Order: sequence, then structure tokens, then C-alpha cells
Amino acid sequence: MRSHTGKKRFSCTDCGKSFNRKANLTRHTRTHTGEKPFTCTVCGKGFIQSVSLKTHMRTHTGEKPFTCNVCGKGFIQSGDLKTHMRIHTGEKPFTCNVCGKGCTRSSDLKTHMRTHTGEKPFTCNVCGKGCLHIGNLKTHMRTHTGEKPFTCNVCGKGCTQSSDLKTHMRTHTGEKPFTCNVCGKGCLNIGNLKTHMRTHTGEKPFTCHVCGKGFALSCALKTHMRTHTGEKPFTCNVCGKGCLNIGNLKTHMMTHTGEKPFTCNVCGKGCLHIGNLKTHMRTHTGEKPFTCNVCGKSFARSCHLKSHMRTHTGEKPFTCNVCGKGFAQSFTQKIHMRTHTRGKPIDE
Repeated sequence: MRSHTGKKRFSCTDCGKSFNRKANLTRHTRTHTGEKPFTCTVCGKGFIQSVSLKTHMRTHTGEKPFTCNVCGKGFIQSGDLKTHMRIHTGEKPFTCNVCGKGCTRSSDLKTHMRTHTGEKPFTCNVCGKGCLHIGNLKTHMRTHTGEKPFTCNVCGKGCTQSSDLKTHMRTHTGEKPFTCNVCGKGCLNIGNLKTHMRTHTGEKPFTCHVCGKGFALSCALKTHMRTHTGEKPFTCNVCGKGCLNIGNLKTHMMTHTGEKPFTCNVCGKGCLHIGNLKTHMRTHTGEKPFTCNVCGKSFARSCHLKSHMRTHTGEKPFTCNVCGKGFAQSFTQKIHMRTHTRGKPIDE
């Protein structure tokens, strides 16, 4: 008769929750006592209910009795199938009350809310970094352990995340699924596209706290900071010269090998890098893209314009260390120094 009257005679003495049946109360009480009488014979994990053990056993047997009728994917529980179906229907029943974002699962909403609260409950015991959820922490830990469980079957490269491997595979397939809607350039991933878009918007979100210079990339800011700290972590194994980044070191090494990989198609002159070739090509085209905003004179190189501007500003940054005379250009200072050395070249 209880099912008709709605009365629940069996109450929990710990929290006061009531139940229609004594068996339901018994199961509930285990949430307070921690008792888990149903144990997995394979891994020893314990469960409060026999039905939970039955579901768990499928993780060992591989049984997935609930199948999606759209894509054929199988699931261990009917609840997992129900959640999966939302991928096909687009249903997102759990909504954030801060920004309105919809989520397919309540657990996804809970994780999302942390982006508003700033909560990061999962902490790395090595460096103290906080993570939004346990999956992020597991991935982060690989930066300490060096584990790379996802391996490319083409070149053998290891990746810490499956998404990284998916992106890497595009370097072999040539796929560039993210396309710029301004110039049509294709990118390997959404992050690269966002970075590329800054070439159109001019956005430079990474700013040097020393001189205020802005950069489109965080790695460019990191390299720039070395101009202030004097750090040159990339060292030439031939002469010991230090370089700011690996690109500069590669270019420097060509001064030892004699390699000049960029060749002028007009006169055959070789250049160390593409920038030098572009500048050289102006000797053939006559292009002078750098123009003085005072007198209108144009130059093929920005450094020539910079030197020219001193004729207007009167700046003389090159000073004789003997008599203190200033010069607008370094080569005129060197010529002047010979008046002190009786015409002999200066030892540098």
C-alpha cells in the first residue's frame, strides 16, 4: 500500500532520507558506512550494489551491449549511450548560468564552471600546477615523466596527447583543415589559425615588460627577452659564438660551411638566408621601399634609412674614445680614429 499512499516508512538515521523499501535503505546506508560487499574477482574493486559490479565486469570482458543506431558505437551502460546520442542530436541540456554555454553532460558543466570560478582542484605534486580536471592533470604529468604514449606509425614520433598525434599526422598527409577566411591559407590546427590571423589584425598580445614591444607569439617574446638578459643559449660548436635562437645558430653555421642556400635567379649570387636574398633582389629591380618622411629620399634597406635620418636629427651615436668627437655613422668614426693612430687601421 505504500506505493499508493506515498508514505516512506524506512528512514536513514544518518541523513534522514526515506525509502519505500528496506532493501533500498540498506543500499543507501552503505554510502555512509563505506561498505562495498560486491567485489570484482578480476581486479578486486568493491561496489555497493550487485548491478554496479555487473556493469563493471564489462570493462574486463569488453562487452558493450548498448549500441548507437546512428554510428554503431557500443557502450557499457545505457546512460553512456544516452549521453552519446546528444552528439548526433546536438542536444545540450546542461546550461551555464554565467555565460549560457550548453553542455551534453552535467560533469562537463561542472568542469566548465571552473573556468568562471578559477577553481583548479587537481594539483601536480611535482610543480604545484593546478588543473581543471583529472584528465588534464594526467596529461600534464607526462611533462615530468617524459611519457609519450601516442606514437606516429609513419615516423615513430611520440606524442603526449592523442590530439597532438592527430595534428602531427597532418604533416604526413598534408591536410590543413583550418582555413583563413581572409587569404585562404590553410593551417594544421585551430591554434595555428588563431596565430596566423594576427598577421591580418595586427594583434600583438604578448608584450615585453622591459621595453613595451609587442609580439604575435609567446615564443617570439621569449626570444626577444634574451636581448635584455644577454642570454644566448644556442652555441656554435666550431667557434663558440652564442645565438639567441636555433634559427640564428643555423644561419651562423653557414659561415663555417660556406653554404648559401638562397640563390639570385638573375645573377646567381648566393645568400645565407631569404631576407638577404630579398634585399639583394632590389639591386636588380631598383625597388627602394624605405622612404624618409622628412625629405622623401628612398632606400633599399631600412638600416640605410635609419643612418640617413641622422642627417635630419643631428644624432651622432658613434663616439671617438680618444677625443670624444661624435659621428653619425660607424665607418666615419673608424676613418677618424686613424688620425690618432697615424693612418694605421684600428685593431678590433
